[in-house]
Amino acid sequence: MASTEPRGPRQILQAFRYSAQGLYAAWRHEASFRMEIYLATPLIPLGIYLGATAAERALMAGSVLLVPTLELLNGGLEAIVDKTTPELHVLAGRAKDMGSAAVFFAMLNATMVWSLILWPRW
Repeated sequence: MASTEPRGPRQILQAFRYSAQGLYAAWRHEASFRMEIYLATPLIPLGIYLGATAAERALMAGSVLLVPTLELLNGGLEAIVDKTTPELHVLAGRAKDMGSAAVFFAMLNATMVWSLILWPRW
């Protein structure tokens, strides 16, 4: 249902708080998210440094940032599936596997972007 509250600075601040809570929960409960953040921390500045143009910098940094973004969505999907279906179910497993595949494709995308940009220079 759509919110009936008026929009303004208070709602923006509350949205920021919800986002911070989500990041904290992911950091605390998702080992994959922590690992991806550890990798993104040096890779994003490195991509900005190695990119020859603004587009290259944006592609290199953005492709890396996409991985933990999809990991957040995958973690949310897994949490809701576990809450909804605590027993093993083929559809629950499929949903979790598909979320994991989305993260994998984001990793492939980042590898491809970095390779296509850096390979010709070496």
